[in-house]
Amino acid sequence: MFRLILAVFLGSGTGGVLRYLVGLLFNRLSGASMQSLGSLGPLPVATLAVNLAGCFLIGLFYAFSVRYSSECSETVRLMLTTGFCGGLTTFSTFSQESLTLIQSGHIAGALLYIGVSLIAGLAAVDLGTLLFASR
Repeated sequence: MFRLILAVFLGSGTGGVLRYLVGLLFNRLSGASMQSLGSLGPLPVATLAVNLAGCFLIGLFYAFSVRYSSECSETVRLMLTTGFCGGLTTFSTFSQESLTLIQSGHIAGALLYIGVSLIAGLAAVDLGTLLFASR
């Protein structure tokens, strides 16, 4: 049990640090982690990027663990999915940013952000699963 907890801990720490670095990168490249959509308001691109990347990776990792179930230990699976992908992605920040957009009057931008996050997130999981499953 301790080994599983340690694997999740290491994976989530790595994913969380990567999420932080992606935010810094977006701030450095564009001056902000949110990009203006004109009248729609700001789009939280840094959060969108890590969430979509995490969706793609969890699809990939899941397909890997299913295909190689005898070689992929529960420890590795938990480190990559619950740990790394869980640390990389952020539903709480997505929710807070969505609410902030709504409260600041950017309803259309919030709906676009929510819609793109959900639809593209599902598509990214599917793409990750399909890419690995087809090998």
